[in-house]
Amino acid sequence: MKVPFDPDLRPRAHFTARCNWINDPNGLVFADGEYHLFFQHNAEGMVPERASWGHAVGTDLLSWTELSVAIPATDTEYALSGSVVVDRENASGLGTTGQPPMVALYTSLDPVTKIQSQSVAFSTDRGRTWTRYAANPVLDIGSTEFRDPKIIRTGDSWVMAVVMADRWKVRFYRSADLLHWDQVSEFGPLGSVDGVWECPDVVKVPIEGTSEAAWVLLLSVQSGGPAGGSGMQYVVGTFDGTRFDATGEARWLDYGADFYAAVSYTDAPGDAPIIQGWMSNWDYATAVPGGDFRGSMTLPRRLSLRPGEYGLRLVQRPIVAAADPIFRTDDLPVDGRLELPCVGIAMRLTAVFEPGEAQRVGVEVRVGPGERTRIVVDRAAQTVALDRTASGIVDVHPTFPAVHTAPLTDTELVRLDVYVDVASVEVLAADGAVALTAQVFPSPDSTGLAVFAEGGVARLRELIVTPL
Repeated sequence: MKVPFDPDLRPRAHFTARCNWINDPNGLVFADGEYHLFFQHNAEGMVPERASWGHAVGTDLLSWTELSVAIPATDTEYALSGSVVVDRENASGLGTTGQPPMVALYTSLDPVTKIQSQSVAFSTDRGRTWTRYAANPVLDIGSTEFRDPKIIRTGDSWVMAVVMADRWKVRFYRSADLLHWDQVSEFGPLGSVDGVWECPDVVKVPIEGTSEAAWVLLLSVQSGGPAGGSGMQYVVGTFDGTRFDATGEARWLDYGADFYAAVSYTDAPGDAPIIQGWMSNWDYATAVPGGDFRGSMTLPRRLSLRPGEYGLRLVQRPIVAAADPIFRTDDLPVDGRLELPCVGIAMRLTAVFEPGEAQRVGVEVRVGPGERTRIVVDRAAQTVALDRTASGIVDVHPTFPAVHTAPLTDTELVRLDVYVDVASVEVLAADGAVALTAQVFPSPDSTGLAVFAEGGVARLRELIVTPL
């Protein structure tokens, strides 16, 4: 039975709006010591209607202060996804003396004709208030499937990546002033074309163990993901400032059901890009339990690339606050299922197994009467799976109670990094090269933790639990 999600039980470490609906992150940018998280927001209800840009700021990607709606919906224009840059040289002419503007490129949706075009809004007060550009839209091809501009600075110009959603193409446009755009190239189709493409991004990612980097194209696929419904894929390639060419095949970024629309923070400190996504799935996003809010963001994740037998693979490392362990055990034999004296609803756990004779090893989180979420490593199948069939409220959609599976080739020494919050589980395996993200809705009383080994005795070399 579906029940309202207690509004007091918000995620501890994942961003949610004060109230009402949110989906895709927008305009992620670091400016003047602040991270800005904009997001798709219906400020008037719990379903994705009348899209506005909500806005939050923070200094560490961990704690956020929600501000006023940045770009509100109007009766003639809904503000769909896009990006924000700081126009430091005021090439747009939208700034004031001594104050370079923050410029947002976003998709305007005409609620009557459904035409999608690209428009500009700008701010000269550190993003606190926003003004729509008087000559909007700045790019209009008369399409109903033309959206989600991401702006990249290349040399002395700006490049926009924007999708032709139902044609599975990314178009690249170039501009000197963020207001006038010329098409320079096109990429696609490649990889999954089961659902429309959305939310493109092109990021330069460092290669582990080297001083080199490679370009990665991020794409969201509205249906046909690896766990059903929405998903994200990535492609490694080259980018010369105008054209992206793939050098590898398209791969899934996350094998769970609830990682979508992730894009990078523009101008974030450091060489490694930081991405953040929406933690949901369009198959059931409007049906998940909700109180006074619905929807959350994933943890931010820092990216790198790892060379291997099958080329460069994307590695993700969630960003969380440092904390002292609340539980630790070492060198523990495991034969069957073993409940541990550790409880919590918001925690990070790192488990290192030496499987030995066991065929399957793993952990169970949010354990309670009749409830558990299982992370299972199967050595014979060479997989890691996230099982939410008994995770609590599961009747939100026919596909919700499922086991989501990812390939895991090295199972001789297994490390699992699991991030558990009030309504979610994010699993990283293979030292960050394999990811599984899922929403779960257990009872607040389901706070237990267990480890298990099946088919033989395993050894738990290390288990460290810290609060989120």
